[in-house]
Amino acid sequence: MKEEVQAQARNLIEELIDKAQLKSGMTVVVGCSTSEIMGERIGTDSQPEIGKAVFDAIHQSLDQAGIYLASQCCEHLNRAIVTEREARPFAPTVNVVPQPKAGGSFSTAAYQAFQDPIVIEEIQADAGIDIGNTLIGMHLKPVAVPLRLENHRIGSAWVNAARTRPKFIGGERAHYNGQLK
Repeated sequence: MKEEVQAQARNLIEELIDKAQLKSGMTVVVGCSTSEIMGERIGTDSQPEIGKAVFDAIHQSLDQAGIYLASQCCEHLNRAIVTEREARPFAPTVNVVPQPKAGGSFSTAAYQAFQDPIVIEEIQADAGIDIGNTLIGMHLKPVAVPLRLENHRIGSAWVNAARTRPKFIGGERAHYNGQLK
């Protein structure tokens, strides 16, 4: 199971990087329910080994592309974000260390693996992946644009993804950069 979900996660993140046209320096937020991956209800069956496997695959691909990973904790930690200090060097931090049943297995793996982890209350990411209905929307920049991915499952968990785009302003006389749509 571990190798299977790791391969699914790798395929998923590679597809997101491509379809969202992500570039070095951008940030991807990931919410991940290992309970849902295992076919259980969110928050009922945290699986540290699965969380680490999914994290490792996603983090490796993002790191190779120069893209920062922001891991959304579960609701017990108010959906706080674990990320590298380098990604948000001036963000105000909160004092908490994620655990499998308070933060989630994916965020626990992130906190343990990052070189200089911080936990912050919010972020505005450029794109996101929601593995198992974790509700990442609060951590995306406006305007979120849903992405239909071919890889839309990890284990038993449904996966939603989004990219963001700049707001259109100026009304009917304005002209827009087509590459930013």
